[in-house]
Order: sequence, then structure tokens, then C-alpha cells
Amino acid sequence: MKIFRMFSSAAHDMAIDLGTVNTVIYVRDKGIVLNEPSVIALETRDGIRRVKVVGNEAKLMMGKTPDSIQAIRPLRDGVIADIEVAEQMIKHFINKALGGSSRLPRRSNVVICVPSSSTMVERRAIRDAASNAGAMQIQLIEEPLAAAIGAGLPVTEPVGAMVVDIGGGTTEVAILSLSGVAYSNSVRIGGDKMDEVISSYVRRKHNLMIGEMTAERIKIAIGSAMPPQGAGKTIGVKGRDLMNGRPAEIKISEAEIAEALAEPVAHITGAVMTALEQTAPELSADIIDEGITLTGGGALLGRIDEAIAQVTGLRVKVAEDALICVAMGAGLAFENRVYQGVLIAA
Repeated sequence: MKIFRMFSSAAHDMAIDLGTVNTVIYVRDKGIVLNEPSVIALETRDGIRRVKVVGNEAKLMMGKTPDSIQAIRPLRDGVIADIEVAEQMIKHFINKALGGSSRLPRRSNVVICVPSSSTMVERRAIRDAASNAGAMQIQLIEEPLAAAIGAGLPVTEPVGAMVVDIGGGTTEVAILSLSGVAYSNSVRIGGDKMDEVISSYVRRKHNLMIGEMTAERIKIAIGSAMPPQGAGKTIGVKGRDLMNGRPAEIKISEAEIAEALAEPVAHITGAVMTALEQTAPELSADIIDEGITLTGGGALLGRIDEAIAQVTGLRVKVAEDALICVAMGAGLAFENRVYQGVLIAA
């Protein structure tokens, strides 16, 4: 998907998808300029805490830091858990997106994506963090709307469209029509929860303790929402043997990971069914024609589209560029007057 329209105002206007797992930034006239993990590493020296690295470099440190360094993810379940640390992370990402500029220029506009279920307090925290990081004018957009716009769904028309945005902290299910959300719900299940259940399964089944990054690697390599025929693919996994405390390596199969992921996948399909049950009849008729569109990093889980299609009986597709749909949609909403009604003044 290529979107190259211009923003209407200052040269450094941008849209930010501030995700639990990744932060994605879209800058006008440039498209996506940053896509890095929402992780910041802080180093304490002489009682003073300073930023050491942010993003990709910080993620590599997770689970491997000495006492003087902390690798922190300041967002949980799609909202800010530590506003001071989040502010520093946002400032760093903005500077990097702008090529090292120390602050956003005056009159710069920023659109930030927020979960549709976020509270006013949570939205104020995001606004304050962005403002303190240098943004002058801030608007918000609900993530399902941004995802639908980025996926090319007809959100401004009198036609029902259904999007399921599976992020790191939450899964948002929304029915959209006429530039608004006709129905939405969310479950605090996403990529993070999938990593947790994989770690728990490996510990329980194989007496092996693995780290967060190892669990994520397993999910990406052989994760599946539906069991394969037979054992499926396998992957070598290294960790600490809980029986003797020694480093150990085992083989994990795709079938085992599908078993481990059964519960979070059931929660996601349950949220989709709940949305369909609450949808107005005319919108339901449109969804039969249009189907369901999946966005977000979780949409890349193997066979998740098949799992949802099996439960709902509807056509399900994974959006092109699912990982960056939200940021792309927010950028397009910001630059195109057709979508101006979807933005929320912060």
C-alpha cells in the first residue's frame, strides 16, 4: 500500500501509533519513517537516571541488563503505565523520525492513536506525554478507525465495515460506518499475552524457563491459531532447566504452540462473536458482503484468519501491511479532509 498525499500544514506534521510492543511514526511527504519496539533502557549513575538507548537497541537488552540498567516498556495494554519514561521515549522517537531535530517546530500537528476503550485519564496521559515531548497541536484517533482507514475500508460511506485490530496489549473489534464507530469492544489479549502463555506452557510441559524474547521468537516462527496435521514444524528452544538449574535446549512443535495459544485465540474469537451479536441487522448484512479485516501484529499469527472464519462463518482477510495499518490510517486521516470528522481534539 502506498500513500503519498501531503499534509496541509507544517513540514513536520506526523501521526504516531504508540503501541504496547512497537511505535510507528508516519511523517507527511515521507510515509512511515520509524517502526521500533516501545522499549527504553535507563542507566543509573551517581544516583541520576539517564536514557541509555531506545527502541531496537533497548529491546536487545531486555532480560540481560546489570543492576545499573533497566530496560522498560512504558506502555501496558495499549496505554501509558509510566508517563515520565513514556515521555522520554516519545521525545527520542520524534527526534529520530525528524532526523535529529531537538524539538518539533512551532505549529506542528501530531495525531496519536488511542485504544477505543481508553479512559479520559489515559487519553490525557498520552496527550501530556506528547505535549511535553514537543508537540504543539495534538489530536487523537481511535485505533480501529485508523486501522480501517489504513486498510482501505470504506469508513466514510453508509456501509458497515468490521475490523479486528490485534495489537500487543489489546485486541479491538469495531463495526464502522459513516466515519464513526457503530460498535466496539476490546479484550486485553494480544501479542504480549500470547508470549506469556507460550512461556507458561514451556515451563509447565518441559520444565524449561524461557525469556520473553524467546517466547516471541517461538510465536513468530511456528505460532498457529489452529493445530496442524500432525506435529507440524519444530524449533529449537534454549532456556534454564528447572530440575537442575542448568542451561538446556529442547525441541518445540507447532502443535504444542497451537495448544498453548488456544485460550487467547478463543478470547479473540469470542470478542468477534460478541460484536457480531450486538450489530444492527443492516450493518450485519454489509459485513456478510465485506467480510472481516484483520490488522495489527497479531494478525500475522499463523492461521488466525482461518480460526476466526471457522467460528463466524464469514470471509476473513489479513490487511496488506497489517503491522503499519494504524499509523498509515492516522496519517491519511490527518491529511485528507474526507476523514477530518474522525479526529478528536485533545
